[in-house]
Amino acid sequence: MRIVRFVGGLLVGLFALALAVALFVFWFDFATDMAAAAGLGPVGYVFLWLAFGANLLLWTVIGLLRLGDDSVRAVLRRDSTAGARPSVRSRERVLVGSGGSAGAGGEGADADTAVATTGGEAPPDASLAVIIPAHNEEPVIGGAISSALGLFPRWDIYVVSDSSKDSTADIAAKTGVNVLELLTNRGKAGAIEAVIEEFSLTDNYDGVLILDADTELDAGYVEGARRQLRDPGVAAVAGFVVSEWKPNERTFIGRMISAYRDRLYFMLQYLMRFGQTWRGTNASFIVPGFASVYRSEALREIEVNPKGLVIEDFNMTFEVHHKRLGRISMNPDTKAYSQDPFTFVDYRKQVGRWTLGFWQTVRRHGVWPSMFWFFLALYILEVVVVSLILLLTTLIAGFVLVGTLAGASFVAVPFVGTSFTAVTAFLPLTALAMGLLIPDYMLTCAMTAIRRRPSYLIYGLLFFPIRVVDAFITLKMLPKAWTAESDGRWSSPDRVAKK
Repeated sequence: MRIVRFVGGLLVGLFALALAVALFVFWFDFATDMAAAAGLGPVGYVFLWLAFGANLLLWTVIGLLRLGDDSVRAVLRRDSTAGARPSVRSRERVLVGSGGSAGAGGEGADADTAVATTGGEAPPDASLAVIIPAHNEEPVIGGAISSALGLFPRWDIYVVSDSSKDSTADIAAKTGVNVLELLTNRGKAGAIEAVIEEFSLTDNYDGVLILDADTELDAGYVEGARRQLRDPGVAAVAGFVVSEWKPNERTFIGRMISAYRDRLYFMLQYLMRFGQTWRGTNASFIVPGFASVYRSEALREIEVNPKGLVIEDFNMTFEVHHKRLGRISMNPDTKAYSQDPFTFVDYRKQVGRWTLGFWQTVRRHGVWPSMFWFFLALYILEVVVVSLILLLTTLIAGFVLVGTLAGASFVAVPFVGTSFTAVTAFLPLTALAMGLLIPDYMLTCAMTAIRRRPSYLIYGLLFFPIRVVDAFITLKMLPKAWTAESDGRWSSPDRVAKK
C-alpha cells in the first residue's frame, strides 16, 4: 500500500508540475505578445514578472542569498572543527521531543558558529515556559496541552482561561498543568500579560513559548527553538506554521480554506519570511502568535497589551524592532500545526481581525528611520496598490463578461455600450482572464506538486474569489484602524476536536 501511495503521489506531483510549466509557457507567450503589441518594450517584461508580486520576488532572491550564506558558514564550521577534539560538553535533552533533528544551515548555523568561537563550550539550553491562552476552547484545548506535554514537564505549562464559559479550565486542570482562570474577558494579549505577571515567568525562565489552543507542536519544535535561541542576538523565534490537512473532518468550503491557507503559508514563509529573517535584513513584521518563542530579556521590555489593538502579535513584533531588542529568527525546524476556520464566515472574521490588527499596529508605532520600515513601506505600498488594482480589474472583468454574454442587447444601451466597446478594445475578456487567473493557478499547480494532493487542483479554481475578499478586507480595515478602538477581547471560531 505504501508503494502504491508513493507512486500515486509521484504521478500527481509530476502531472501538476507539468501543468504549471505548460500554463507558464502559454501565459508568457500570450503576455509577451500583448506587451509587444502595446509597444511597452522591456518595461512590459518587468510588469509581467510583477504579476507574481514584487515583494515575493525580492524576498525570494534574498532568501536564496541567505541559503548560500548559511551553506558557506556550515562548510567553514565543519572545516574549522575537522580533526579537532570535541570540547563541547554533552547536554541532556530529556525535555526535547525525539523527532527533532538539527537542520543544515539556517539559524542552527549561527548557534553552532557561536559555540565554535567561544572556546568550544556551548551555552546551556534555554529554559522555556509554555503559555496557552484560551477562551471557550473546550474542543481543542486538550490537544494543545497533550502536544505540549510531549515536549515539556507539566509544571512548565501554563494555561490561562480568559473568562471561558465552557469546560476549558476544567479540562486543563485535569491534566495537572498550571491553570489561571480570569473572571473577566481581557482578550489574548491581556491573558498573556496576566499569566506572565501571576507566575513571574520572565524572571523564572529564559524564554516564553506562546501557544494557541488550536495548535499542536511538531516533535522537533523545542529543539529547533532552543537551537535558534543559542544565538544571543535572537530576541524571538517565529514558529513555522503548517495548515493541518484533515479533509474528512471538513466540508468542501472548509477543505478549500485549508488548501488556500496551506498555499499562502508556504509562499509567505519559504519565499518571503525566510529572506526577511536573514541576519543581514531582519525585516520580518510578524512573529505569529500561534506558536512562537520570546526571550525573557526582550519580553520584559515589550508592552504586550496596549490599549486599542485587536490582536497582539503584530504589536509585539513591532516592539522588538522599534526598541531594538534583537533579531527575529525563523527556520523550518520549528513547525507547529494550526487549525484553520471551518466556515467562510469564520474565515472572513479571522482575516478581518488580523488585517485590522496590522493597520492598528502601524498606526500605534508610526514611522521611524530603519531598514525594517523601508521594507515594510514597500510591502504596504504593494498590498494597497495590488488590492485596489485587483478589485478594479475584477469589476471590469465582471462588466466585460456580462456584456459578452448579453451580446447586442447590452451594447445597444446608451453609454453602457460605448463603455463596453472602449474597455474591450484595450482589455478583452481573454486578456483579463489571463492576467487574473492564470498566474494564480500556476502557483496552485506548483503547490499541488509539492504536497502531492490532487484535490488542490479543484480547490485552486476557487482561490481567486478568496483573494478578492482578502483585498476588500485589506482596504476596508485601513481607515477603520484610525477610526475605531478595539479592546482585544476575542470570540473563538467554531472548533473541531483533533483526533
